[in-house]
Amino acid sequence: MTVSLPLVFVLGVIAWAAIKFLGVRLWVAVVIALFGFWLSHTFLAPAIETGTRTGVDVLDGTDK
Repeated sequence: MTVSLPLVFVLGVIAWAAIKFLGVRLWVAVVIALFGFWLSHTFLAPAIETGTRTGVDVLDGTDK
């Protein structure tokens, strides 16, 4: 059985768990999210996208 989840959903669950169980402050999570948003508009965005896809493929076992 294959279950498909969007990566943003998985990251959202991890962020919620960090806030709830690890004591991470909400403002810290917001700052990190804003940093990611601004980072996505830089020249590093394609490298981050490729690295993320490769990492997910490795975890899935679909590495080519």
